[in-house]
Amino acid sequence: MRTRILLALLFIGLVPAGVFASNVPQPDRASPDLAIPVPAMSITLGEAMVALHGPWKFHIGDSPRTPGSNALEWASPNFDDSQWETVDLTPKAGSIDPNAGFSGYVPGWAAKGHPGYWGYAWYRIRVRVTVRPGEKLALAGSADVDDAYQAFANGVLLGSFGKFPGSGRRPVVYFTQPRMFSLPQPKTGGSGSDGSVMQVLAFRVWMAPSTLASQPDAGGFHTSPLLGEANVVAAHYQLAWLELARGYGSTAIEAELFFLLALVACGLALFDRSDPVYLWLAAVLLLTSIYVANLSFAVWTEIESSTVSALIQDGLLSPLILGGWVMVWWVWFRLRHPAWMPKAIAVLTLLYALSKVLGEDLFFSVVPHSVSNAFYLASFGIRVWFLLLLVLIVVWGIRQQGQEGWLALPAVVLVGIAEFEGELGLLHVRTTWFPFGVQITLSQIADLALVAAMFALLLRRMLLSVRRQREMALDVKQAQEVQQVLIPEDMPQVPGLTIESEYRPAREVGGDFYQILPQPSDGSVLIVAGDVTGHGLQAGMLVAMLVGVIRTEAAHTTDPLEILDMLNRRLCGRGHAHATCQVLRITADGGVTLANAGHLPPYRNGEEVPMEGALPLGMLVNAEFSVMHFQLNPGDRLMMMSDGIAEAKNEHGELFGFERVNEMLQKPITAAELAIAAQNFGQEDDISVLSVTRTAGLKTAIA
Repeated sequence: MRTRILLALLFIGLVPAGVFASNVPQPDRASPDLAIPVPAMSITLGEAMVALHGPWKFHIGDSPRTPGSNALEWASPNFDDSQWETVDLTPKAGSIDPNAGFSGYVPGWAAKGHPGYWGYAWYRIRVRVTVRPGEKLALAGSADVDDAYQAFANGVLLGSFGKFPGSGRRPVVYFTQPRMFSLPQPKTGGSGSDGSVMQVLAFRVWMAPSTLASQPDAGGFHTSPLLGEANVVAAHYQLAWLELARGYGSTAIEAELFFLLALVACGLALFDRSDPVYLWLAAVLLLTSIYVANLSFAVWTEIESSTVSALIQDGLLSPLILGGWVMVWWVWFRLRHPAWMPKAIAVLTLLYALSKVLGEDLFFSVVPHSVSNAFYLASFGIRVWFLLLLVLIVVWGIRQQGQEGWLALPAVVLVGIAEFEGELGLLHVRTTWFPFGVQITLSQIADLALVAAMFALLLRRMLLSVRRQREMALDVKQAQEVQQVLIPEDMPQVPGLTIESEYRPAREVGGDFYQILPQPSDGSVLIVAGDVTGHGLQAGMLVAMLVGVIRTEAAHTTDPLEILDMLNRRLCGRGHAHATCQVLRITADGGVTLANAGHLPPYRNGEEVPMEGALPLGMLVNAEFSVMHFQLNPGDRLMMMSDGIAEAKNEHGELFGFERVNEMLQKPITAAELAIAAQNFGQEDDISVLSVTRTAGLKTAIA
């Protein structure tokens, strides 16, 4: 019940305060023996509190220290501040903080005669308080102040917001948060005729120069401190935290939305590895999510100072996000020219990061303000360059892809709006709204619209990708069917020879090939075996072309060297189209002529056939290929294989190797057994094996 009464009093309004003034001259320095008549507020407190609108005495600069005690003279209750400026913190009706939406906002000292000033300043006020016996008082610091402060009551330090390390070191500042300070227990029956006591409150305020760049009316208090009964001030303190959480609650939601969209982009990257735009987009969306989440983290905690937050957000994340968006659209439209564009984007990103860090007076003790201002202008110019690059990329995208470019245009415009929100505010364009007390900025609206636009674009791109993959799958299936026709499954019957084959492609379409072409005219047989570089559909199409050449050429000649020369001429000039190949002609009496172009030598009866090396097909137009002759006796077995056998690799990275091949060939083994052994070991490449055995009953072919 007591808490409800306190909250009701808090929402009903503030207790009126009378203001008494005195024009009696005051000395310049404190005098402990002199009671100084001063202007003071006079308030009587029950279970309530009052906003200390003023009059406040105000002075820029920092207090001198008392010799010996090293105490701050301007905090002393006896200090004469009559010559200081008088400041009234009474807010205009309906005024709110343009950044966070806090009520009761008043302009800072930059708008009250001290433009461009940063550093220390002091606020002092005298308050005559009448309290009931046993009543405790508390002071709530300003809920909106630039940037850090120390609070004093009758010369006693109550506490601070921010860190004041002393010894001439600059204070460490954070985003403004509520603060509550307990006042020393006042003595009843004080010096006033009504038993009131005097409280002299002083605030030592520090503002960093970087704050001047963020708002034109920066400096000191933007809301009045509150004085009142401790329980009431505590209730207000809790509400102030709720207001702070509500004011920046939209940033947490925004961070979650960008994170979820980043997960969607990552999922699409796994779905379609051929499109790099998903990884670029996932990276940019993840950085944006971190940027927005870090803002909430900095506002709600005192772990990350304003300087550290600016370095993380403005010096690192913001440049990476802006440069990343430009790269997203460059990759999105699949642009390739001009080739210098990605490097230009990287250089601009680095320059933007440097100009942002040096342009915000974060290192004011090292970098002069004039230099910092020049870098600030440079950062604006670099953003303009980024915007021009975005426009240029979209124009190129529209020219090359038409509808795709026009659909992406709204998302690009939204990126530009979000980047230039600050400049739009300087042009008196409203950029912040507070529906239900929740802060909504123009950049957030643009970001949310961007999320919706990117989701729609990603969905459309995914559907197109699915359609393209279905078409590619159909092409691969058709190529596989063609390859099955080109590579014979049933071996032709050749008198005097037993021929076995085994073919196991690493993918749906392989790059190994072989042809067995009997010659009825003389009883001989042509055997061609080869391996095209690469895998997949491209290698399969190259195999189809080579098989066609082999069959056409075999109708005109049975000379292995002539067939190799023809294949080489067909491959030369086709870019990276290369292949190893060997052509054998086995006559009816077992004579073998072997022409080789970089292929593995065959094994005869388990021993490698010694032969000279030669270049693969497609390397040189006039390449010379090795040719050799030998005899197959009855019972001899000739084993030919592709390098996919020896290059098989297990999970430990160990190769199948030629030693295992030699060992397995020392005993009778079929082509299928050798291929299965290599495949089970760990297939890395296409595997093909041909086995030719001369039987004892060789008969001369009938002409």
